[in-house]
Amino acid sequence: MKYKYHHIGLIVTTPQKNEVYNKDMKYYASGYFESQFGIELLRFEKESHLHPLVKTVPHIAFVVDDIEEAISGKKVIIEPNNPVDDVTICFIEENGAPIEFLHIKK
Repeated sequence: MKYKYHHIGLIVTTPQKNEVYNKDMKYYASGYFESQFGIELLRFEKESHLHPLVKTVPHIAFVVDDIEEAISGKKVIIEPNNPVDDVTICFIEENGAPIEFLHIKK
């Protein structure tokens, strides 16, 4: 399994420039497209149903060729889902930290 760095997700509590809102998961995302190093800023609503680790602990994200292989034998905290067309994501917990995997159709 190869893991290619994609971004780091940092938690913020104040509104940010150019936020994009995800109404289903109740969070705002910003910064990724402006960051040379893939820094994503995330702000969660209290009503967000996402796993507490994802809402409170920074995460690192990797692109993988096979999501199912990447999560095999791991503690999955957010099941594979498609937040946007042609992208599948999921989160695992590793040593108390959230790790995101992305599969991007080419």
